[in-house]
Parts: sequence; structure tokens; C-alpha cells
Amino acid sequence: MPPRLIRDFEIPERRAWSRPVPGTSTSRSRTVGADGARSEVARQAVPGAGRGHCVFAYHEILKAPQPAPPDYLPGRCEVHYRGSLSPDFYGWMFPHGDTLSIGTGSADRGFSMRGAVADLRQRLGLAQAQTLRREGAPIPMKPLPRWDDGRHVVLAGDAAGVVAPASGEGIYYAMASGRMAAEALGQFLRSGDARALKAPRRAFMREHGRVFWVLGLMQRFWYLDENRRERFVGICRDRDVQRLTFEAYMHKRLVRARPLAHLRIFLMDLAHLLGLARV
Repeated sequence: MPPRLIRDFEIPERRAWSRPVPGTSTSRSRTVGADGARSEVARQAVPGAGRGHCVFAYHEILKAPQPAPPDYLPGRCEVHYRGSLSPDFYGWMFPHGDTLSIGTGSADRGFSMRGAVADLRQRLGLAQAQTLRREGAPIPMKPLPRWDDGRHVVLAGDAAGVVAPASGEGIYYAMASGRMAAEALGQFLRSGDARALKAPRRAFMREHGRVFWVLGLMQRFWYLDENRRERFVGICRDRDVQRLTFEAYMHKRLVRARPLAHLRIFLMDLAHLLGLARV
């Protein structure tokens, strides 16, 4: 007989910024906490859930202007490293066909993200573009130290903190953690052994923990001030950096196939760290 799942959670009404996306659906579960970065399930059930670190993100969805202004290219994603747009993260402009997202993120609660987005809109010639909606949400930047309550609850996605530092990418990692949680729940329901619920975090960190550690280190160091951001952008102009970054992004693992490229990038990083390289 499968174990009787007796615990339920009272999830408060969602705020306006976290409305379900049109065309999606929601469901209730007595075993999985997948209710976002400020997970109420995690708060109620999982020890240490309050220790997660978040960046707060804000963006505006605009109607793509016709004709396009000179500084807006509808086929180009833009990432802006500038202290006035974010003191510790980045600003962005991502086109979506007939619409576009323009936004920023920061862990500094005193920073005006709306003001930064207005500034970026002005820079890109989008100040007069029609605003369709405005949204904000916390984005976790570090996996939680524990994903289960030791009895019958396991976390996944943003609730577990699986958003990549530095980039803020979370969709792939949410799906990966959700698959791992589903497999663990299947084993738990068959055996009744709650130890199965510890497997998702172990498997996730074994597969992605090193990437998260490297990205977290990169964000803490290179996003710190304007000088380091300029040096970081200078490093990103390098073709080997671009190629290795793209391969790591696509395959979700660190690439070791080009030892000489890694050595050259290491020496270039060292030169920037010591202030020997020109920006």
C-alpha cells in the first residue's frame, strides 16, 4: 500500500506580479512544492528554506514598434552591464516577435528598477512604445541546502532555488529538477521510504553543482563594480570565450575539449584581475 499523504498546505492568493501565464494551467499536489521563489510549501515544510538568496527582477512587455527605431534590432537579444541599469546584475532587451521584454534585476532593495527600465527604454528609442504589461518577481540565485521535509514533500524549480547565477536562466533547470523530483516521488510512493526524496537534490548538484558554483563566483566578482563589469565585457569579446560559453550553455556542463583555449582564457582573466589588460 502506498503511504497515506495527510499533509496539505494553505497557499495564499497570488499577487498580481505572479499571475498564471495565459494558456497555462495549475494543479494541486500534496507532495511537490513547485510554487516559486517565495515558496509557501518550502517555508512551511522544509528546514532552511529561508536561507535562499534572491535577485529581484522587473520587466515591461512592450509592443514592438513599427517602424523600428535605429537602436532597436528586432532580431537581437541585448544584455547591458551598466551600474545605472543594475548595480549587481544586468539589464536586458529580449525580442519576442510582435512584443519585447525590457527589464533589469538587482538584490539591492533600494535600487529603482522601474527607473532603470525607463532609462534603458530611452537609450534604445523605446520610450514611446506601447506598454502591454509590467511584471516583477524574485529570482533565486542558489539551490536550497535541502529540498525535502524527510516525510513526504520535495521541492522543484524556483522553490528549490535552481536558477543559474550570473545568467538568471531557470527554465531548463526547473524542468530537470522536476523530472528528478517526479522520479523520486514514484520511488517513494512505491516503497513508502521517505529517504527517496533526498535523491533529487543529490542528483541535481552532482550534474549541475559545479556550473552553479562557477557562475556564482563569476557574478560575485565580475558584477561588483563598474570597472570589473567593463573588464568582464572585454573578456566576453574574445572568440574562445564566446565559443566555450555557448557550448557550456547548450550542453549544461563545463567544456574541457580545448585545453589551449582554456589556458589562454585563464591568462587573460589573470591579466584583467591584476589590472594589466587594457579595457
